[in-house]
Amino acid sequence: MQLLDQIRQNVQKFGTDHHSVQIDAVEVQPTKKDHEGDVTVVVFPLLRFIKSNPADLATALGEYLQSQIDEIKAYHVIQGFLNLIIDDVYYLRFLSDIKSPESFGIKPVTEKSKKILVEFSSPNTNKPLHLGHIRNNLLGASVSALLTAAGNQVHKTQIINDRGIHICKSMIAWQKFGNDETPQSTGEKGDELIGRYYVAFNSEYNKQLEELMNDGIDEEKAKNQAPILLEAQDMLRKWEKGDKKIHELWATMNGWVYDGFAQTYKQLGVSFDSYYYESDTYLLGKDIVDEGLSKGVFFKKEDGSVWCDLSDDGLDEKLVLRADGTSVYITQDLGTAVLRYKDHPKMDGIVYTVGNEQDYHFKVLFLILNKLGYKWASQLHHLSYGMVDLPSGKMKSREGSVVDADGLMAEMNKTAENIASSLGKLEGLNEQTKKELYQQIGMGALKYYILKVEPTKRILFDPKESVDFNGNTGPFIQYTYARIQSILKYGGDMDDNIAIDIPLDPKEKELIKWLELYPQTIQNAALQYSPALIANYTYELVKRFNSYYQKVVILSEEQALRQFRVRLASQVGFVIQSGMQILGIQCPNQM
Repeated sequence: MQLLDQIRQNVQKFGTDHHSVQIDAVEVQPTKKDHEGDVTVVVFPLLRFIKSNPADLATALGEYLQSQIDEIKAYHVIQGFLNLIIDDVYYLRFLSDIKSPESFGIKPVTEKSKKILVEFSSPNTNKPLHLGHIRNNLLGASVSALLTAAGNQVHKTQIINDRGIHICKSMIAWQKFGNDETPQSTGEKGDELIGRYYVAFNSEYNKQLEELMNDGIDEEKAKNQAPILLEAQDMLRKWEKGDKKIHELWATMNGWVYDGFAQTYKQLGVSFDSYYYESDTYLLGKDIVDEGLSKGVFFKKEDGSVWCDLSDDGLDEKLVLRADGTSVYITQDLGTAVLRYKDHPKMDGIVYTVGNEQDYHFKVLFLILNKLGYKWASQLHHLSYGMVDLPSGKMKSREGSVVDADGLMAEMNKTAENIASSLGKLEGLNEQTKKELYQQIGMGALKYYILKVEPTKRILFDPKESVDFNGNTGPFIQYTYARIQSILKYGGDMDDNIAIDIPLDPKEKELIKWLELYPQTIQNAALQYSPALIANYTYELVKRFNSYYQKVVILSEEQALRQFRVRLASQVGFVIQSGMQILGIQCPNQM
């Protein structure tokens, strides 16, 4: 049992034994740096259960805890806070008891583990992945790794938006302007080629719109009369009717895009266990509408459209089926949610990784599923996140001003090369090793910069700032890990047994205390779906190690002390690597 749990249980026992009350919640936290002590019990909330003044209660509680727990060496009472001083032996034993440092803090996945499906990425097949997709993918992949580390069985999936008018726009433009070019003939990635024709469509559309308006046609009417738009709409109708030639072209062009996506995912370090396609699911949900009508959850208006009245829940009426019988997005999402639970009948939850502009949509979706009587609706979670901006401003895909993922990753690698070279960080390494390190540093910088921010917050992404070798950045953490590997290289063989009579330096004690928090940090981060907690925990661990490293001697100490300090450095390295793996970041052995 961890010491914090022992303290909580004994505080509860103190309340029961001495005051005939049951104290359910006991707040125990690390002691603040400017106060003497290791662990602090917050006494004020206990005054609701135990009639006393804060100082007297803290003193009585301190005496009781010291008598019950061997590891508590002394205590101090400061303004209603009980600061406990823990014997060094406890921390030495804690470090010695970690027999499998590679899995420290990681809860094993078993047959009884919760089964969670995480949906992320879900791109359109009319353009490459861009900066916004990068945050989505990094969050989805990292949350998947985080939930797995917390002991859950995780299934990663996405639904690809592979149909609709936006797809037909790229297809029409390619037919009109493409001259049968392919990724092979141009040397382009398939998604980039298709994205170029999506931009070409909108360029031609705007040209035709201007011509119509110059002929005296009202702007709103002109928007619906542009010939190229009418061609795209006609193509969509033919696709929905199963036109063979249109479907063949659609399959070919989507195939180019999938090949391009696969290359981007590989460089980004992202993978999936299954795929859903909107072309297979867009008709789903109509039977659920019939079910909702029969249950009185939905109602039909005079024009034949079907709605759900959510006014009693503080929301508006929501359209679930158009008057012409065609679906809307909420209809498809209702059907897809039910399909996923049929595909994964023992699933314990779904996490939807989607930007915060869809907050209302998912609130409505989950509410309607609940009203329809699906008990698993309470297990659905929307992992909402803010947008990513660049210093140059907002991206616009129709105008071709989007920062695509491939270009950004290439820029990150180049930025890493320029900064590392100017600092002389990689002198003496061969060119192949340098190239691999630039990629690891560049991708580490990108991923860490995005994931260290709480998902709900908007990000202004600065590539150069993210590759700084100092401060709260990926390269700073990677460099510290490489430093630890250098220590281990010259530290000799480590003994599994640590002498428990070694006097701890205050910074050693602080470092071990921080290590002890790692398992609970993983659980807390998983509960909050927040890789940012892992990122910032790892940064704080690195700061503490660097402060420790600057103060103490490691390799030239006598054997017992050297063995202990090398073991401590090794464990810090494992936790850094573990935290960074959850974030999808590689830790180089040398930098």
